[in-house]
This record gives sequence, C-alpha cells and structure tokens, in this order.
Amino acid sequence: MSISRTDRVLVTGGAGFLGTALVERLRAAGYADTVIIRRKDFDLTHEADVMRLYADVRPTVVAHLAAEVGGIGANRENPGRFFFANMAMGLNMIEGARRRGIRKFLQVGTICAYPKFTPVPFRESELWNGYPEETNAPYGVAKKALLVMCQGYRQQYALNAIYLLPVNLYGPRDNFDLATSHVIPALIRKCIEARDAGRGELSAWGTGSASREFLYVDDCAEGLLLALEKYDSPEPMNIGSGREISIRQITELIARLTGFAGRIVWDPSKPDGQPRRCLDVSRARDTIGFVARTSLEDGLRRTIQWYESQHARPHP
Repeated sequence: MSISRTDRVLVTGGAGFLGTALVERLRAAGYADTVIIRRKDFDLTHEADVMRLYADVRPTVVAHLAAEVGGIGANRENPGRFFFANMAMGLNMIEGARRRGIRKFLQVGTICAYPKFTPVPFRESELWNGYPEETNAPYGVAKKALLVMCQGYRQQYALNAIYLLPVNLYGPRDNFDLATSHVIPALIRKCIEARDAGRGELSAWGTGSASREFLYVDDCAEGLLLALEKYDSPEPMNIGSGREISIRQITELIARLTGFAGRIVWDPSKPDGQPRRCLDVSRARDTIGFVARTSLEDGLRRTIQWYESQHARPHP
C-alpha cells in the first residue's frame, strides 16, 4: 500500500538524530502534514499517553523511530531500562496503530538484533539463528520482538506494518556524550579534544579488531522514505551501505580527518562488542532501489565540520 503526500505522517523520535533527518526528507518530498511529538507531552512507555497521542494527532501513517539507545557502555549500564522502554514503546505504538486503523506503520529495528556470530554479510534470513551479542542483547531482543508483533498484527489484523534494520548510523546532530554515544561521535570528540589540548595520545575502547558498517544519517532517511513509499512485505529489510571497516581503521581515519597526530592507545579491558558487522543490502537495492550514496570519508568530514561548528573554541 503506497502512502500519499496528503497523509498525515507521525514520526516518533522526530526531534532526534534519525528522526530529524527523516522529517526533513519527508517535507522536502512534499509530505507537508508531518507531525513531531515531544516526550514531555507523550511518554510512549505509557499506554494511556499513546492512546491520547493517536486521538489527538489522528495520523494516517506512523514511522516509529523513538528509542532509548546508546553505545556499549550505555547498554551495559541500562540493560533493564533499554529492554523495558523499547519493548513498551513498540507494544503501545503498534497496538494503537491497530486500534486506529493506521494505513502504514514503519517500525525501526536494530542491527543489534542479529546473532553475535552471524556470518558476514548479515542476511535477513539469519536473524533468528542465534542470540545477540551479550552487551546489547536486551535492547536487541526487545527490538526483535517487535518484528514478531508486526508480523502477527499483519497476519491477524491486516496492519500494514514494515520492519527495517538500519546499520550503525552517524552524521551531524548525533549524540556526542562520551557516556552514551556510539563509536564515531565518541572518536570524533576524543580526537578533537585531544588535538585542541595538545595531548600526545588518546585512549580507545577494546582492541580495534572488531569491524563495523556505517551509514550516513541522511542516506538512512532516504531509505526509510523509500520503504514507506514502496515496501509492503512482512519480511525485515536491512538498510545499510554494505561496506565494512575495522574499528582500528576508522579510528585512524577520524584521527587524520580531525588533525589529531598523536598516538592511539587501545584499552583491551573494554569490550569490543560484536566481532563483525556488515549487512547484505541486496533486498533494499532490489525492492525499493535504495543504495547508500555518501562515502564514509565524505560523511565523516561533514560530521566533523558540524561538531566543530557547534563547539568552536572561543577567541582569546
């Protein structure tokens, strides 16, 4: 079922990192009736708030992006909270969509849902062949359960719910808080702060041997919009670049792009997380025509420039 530019599109998490990019992409494409909500007005972990949200906003299409999420450190500190919050928000939003007869519901999943030792590249068919990596399993399992809910609601209630699995995102407006951020914003901040302080070294988590795939946030927003417009299958779909890089390599690249010339000291007492991550992106390419367009180096340059513009050093 295709959506129309006259649809009222509700984007939960619309003021967040990915949500902001999706809202910009929707409006640029002509979806003028796009609604953003704030947590202070609607706490999606509370069923009553979600029912009030649907009654007040009256959307016809929902993109559910709101999540409680962070890097390895944040996942280790908040396993219970991350499971509950993401499970509760999804349960309430999907059930509310059923009750309100929503025309299309997009649930954003997570690459953390894949088994720890998934063969590379990750194919959607491998999603259930093992348990996720331990440090982010509560978050990953909660998100994966929402896939089952979407499929069950499609089968029983004919809810047109689709489920996407974006790879690790980065870009301007990301979370650069070292306590909760993901790897790219954390490394950008560390390199710039070390450079500006004239330090000769910085510490990086783990051994650097793990690999990751990264997707520029604007590219991901394009993929979500294409899926809203063109994808109607119950099967999950990866959204990524299909390109893998080791943590050591990306750390060295960020150091070069930020102008940090010091030594990188690896801290093996910190976890590496999942050993490898790289997606098979053929389903998205073949079904909705999505191909990531931003190279990693270009995306990093834009992200670094944005961060520096927000944290410019004061003139003496």
